[in-house]
Formats: sequence, structure tokens, C-alpha cells
Amino acid sequence: MENKTIIQFFHWYISDDGNWWNYCASQAKRIAELGFTHVYLPPAYKSAFDGEPGYAVYDLYDLGEFDQKGKVRTKYGTKEEYLRCIDELHKNKLEVIADIVMNHRNGADEEELFKARPVAHENRNEFVDEEKDIHAFTKFTFPARQDKYSAFKWDFRCFSGVDKFENGGSTIYSILNEYGDKWEDVLDNEFGNYDFLMGADVEFRNEHVREELKNWGKWYIETTKIDGFRLDAVKHITPSFIKEWVNAMKEFFKKDFFCIAEYWNLDVNILFHYLDTIENCASLFDVPLHHNFHHASLEKKDYDMTKLLDGTLFKLRSFNCITFVENHDTQPLQALESPVDFWFQPIAYAVILLREQGIPTVFFPALYGASYSGDKGGQHFEINLAIVKELETLLMIRKDLAYGLQIDYLDHGNVIGWVRQGIKEKPNSGCAVLISNGDDGFKTMDLGKDNANKIYIDACGHIENEIKTDENGQGTFEVKGGSVSVWISKNK
Repeated sequence: MENKTIIQFFHWYISDDGNWWNYCASQAKRIAELGFTHVYLPPAYKSAFDGEPGYAVYDLYDLGEFDQKGKVRTKYGTKEEYLRCIDELHKNKLEVIADIVMNHRNGADEEELFKARPVAHENRNEFVDEEKDIHAFTKFTFPARQDKYSAFKWDFRCFSGVDKFENGGSTIYSILNEYGDKWEDVLDNEFGNYDFLMGADVEFRNEHVREELKNWGKWYIETTKIDGFRLDAVKHITPSFIKEWVNAMKEFFKKDFFCIAEYWNLDVNILFHYLDTIENCASLFDVPLHHNFHHASLEKKDYDMTKLLDGTLFKLRSFNCITFVENHDTQPLQALESPVDFWFQPIAYAVILLREQGIPTVFFPALYGASYSGDKGGQHFEINLAIVKELETLLMIRKDLAYGLQIDYLDHGNVIGWVRQGIKEKPNSGCAVLISNGDDGFKTMDLGKDNANKIYIDACGHIENEIKTDENGQGTFEVKGGSVSVWISKNK
């Protein structure tokens, strides 16, 4: 029995020097030693824009092999380096999760003339003009690839909508095709219908498109030997296709791939509805939990810590739950910017790493740090994301000690805790976790009779004195204000 733990090995603003796959391969041994079991890598295919992280997809078949969009390599390196990176991760018994971006395309090779209707930005179901002929870049022929791996050509019939820069701004058009001028059915009614996100929006009602994406998926898995998927922007894709694609991959390879879907919504009931609709063929990132962390970090001691897990997958549907503190979309300068204030990050990581629910994801900067600059709202910012100093300790505790029955003490607005009582298969396992977002605190907690008369120390190093459990395994554990202490057996 081992705890699954994911590292998201990238962030939005990493260097565009083409050395990322090599760097990741060099870190494989360290990643494994820290107890990670899965490595989530960024989109590996050619982007339409130089230096863009891979979400503005141009060619899914170009993993850094063809001279397209100004370079052979991607932002992260060449195809050969990508495959070597995956091989090195596998050698260290790490499974690889690939970022799969199917919702849209960017950077078409040719312009086409077709009929479309402009829609309102705030309500895509509202037409703002009559049907008209427009010219737009929607034809993808991939001339440099010359039909290698696939001869499929994308044209306007493969897309439900497109945006164009005109009259000093961006206009979103609903493309008139055999399905009329209606968007696809998606669950989210944000902006009236949130089928359209960006670029040329893929038309999943087109059977040829669906077959091409399934053929690509088979090629990609056979080529790279990846172990799982992170499915990007699924709220913009008809749920029936997500289920169709995932099940097709599982059936073809006779393998139950580890699958995570990114559905960005703060309402846990909407997440429940999505999971039910796709028949649980994927897990979801726990966006509500992230936002609870964000707000708790800003409100400090005024935040009621008994509410920290309320309205989350973590609390209500943990078997479908992938937890995270931050990711590439929430980091400063991004559209979904909602950073967790640095003082609270050790607390948040203790919650996702040391409780039994969910599968946690650690964001690259928390372990490695990150510095970058960028512009937002006409201002220039220099950003420094510091390393979470307690993180390695928390990871090793998750790897070796965070097992067994969990008993919660989530009963105080500023001081909460829980214990893991350990298992016989993991000698000296078990731990007592205590968190404060206010003043110094303490709590008597029960580690069970198997842990009676043991000496415990604070692995995070905030408290120097030792604590001994009584003949029943109970001890009164302490925590400094605004921190986390994790009490482990001194014998460890």
C-alpha cells in the first residue's frame, strides 16, 4: 500500500529555452525519492505561438519533430527529448500524466470563406447581427508534416465557432454548418453557453472529427507510452465525447488509464452533475477546495477553519477528487489568478498530503521555486514564488507515515487537527497534525492504543519539546500560531 502523489512539473512562465524535458529527466530520481508516484507534464505538442505553454494548440501530431511555427522543437524541447524524459521517469517507477488539449485549435494555415453569425461576448446564445459571409483562418493542412501520421485536414466544418480580431476588438462567430448555428450542448451555462473558449472551437458533433481525435489518442499513447491523461477545459466540450474518448482509449489498450478532467467551477453540485454525466470515467480537480485555501489565506485568523472543507469534493466525493493548492492557471498574472498566500501554503499542503481523502497534486514552484515577470492591466510585475520549506518534510511523512484510521478534530475556528493512527505494515507509522490560523494552540488527540506511551516530536520543527502519549495513546499536542505542526514518533 502506497499513497498516490502527483507533481505538476511545470508552471506557466518557465523559460522558453527548449530544455524542460531534459531538466525533468534529470529530476526523476529526486521526484521518486520524495514519494511522488505520478508526474503531470505540460502539453507536448506544437503551439501556434512562440513561447506559449502549449494550450494554443496548432498540431497535436507535432511533438517537436517538424519545422512548424518557426521552430522544430516546442517550448519544452524535441520529440526525442520528450520520449527520453518519459523513459527516465518510467525507469524511476513514476507514471506519466499527459496534458490533453482537444477543445480548440490556433494558428491555421489558410483562410476560408464561410457563413457565420456574430454573438455577444457575455451571452453566446444572443446573435448581434444577421448571417454573413466571413473570412477566417480555419483550414489546417500542416504542410511541413506532409501527412505523416495522419492525412486529416481541418476546415471550417470541423469547428463550431471562431474568433476574429476586427474593428479594434475580438468578435466571436458561430459557424453555420450542418448543425445550424447552435452551439454544442455543454453543461455549463456561463456566458449563456460556454462551448466556445478560444481560437477555432472544435465541433465534436462531426463524426470525422471524433474519429480523428480517437485515432490521434491511440497514436499518442502508442508513441509516448504515457500512463494517464489530464483533460483540459472539459467544461467547453460536450460530456458525451469525453466519455466516448476515454472509454475508447481504455478499450483499445485494455488498460484503465489514470484520468483527470479539468472542470473549472466553484459549485460542487455542478461538479457532481458532470461526474454523473460522464459516468465517473475521470476524476476532477477540487476547484472549490483551492478557493477555500485562497480565501482562508487572505482572511487569516478571521477565517473559520471548521468550514475549510465545506462544499468540496474532498469532503463530499473524495473518490473522484484530485486536490491542489495552486496550479498554472491560478498563479499571479493568470486569468484565474487566485494565489494562496505564502504563510498558508504549508497548512494547505498538510491538508491535501496528510489526510486520507483525495489524491494530492504538488505545484512545481512550491518544491522548486519560480521567478518571472509579466504585464497585467498596463503594469509590469516581478514575481517570486518561494519554496515551501516544510514541503519535503510533509511529502516524506505522506510517503512513510500518513496511513491508518483518521480521526478528525475540526472543532475550533482557529485550531483544527486530525490523527492518522498508522498501520502494522508501516513501522512507526501514524501522525498527529495540528493547524492554527490564529494564536498558539493545543489539542488532545487520540492516536490509539497501538501508539500508547510513545514519544512524539514536531517534524516541522516549530516546537522543540517532546510529547508523550498516555497508556491509551492520547496526547496533548501543540502548534504555533499561523503554522502547522506534524507530530511523529521519535523512533522514526
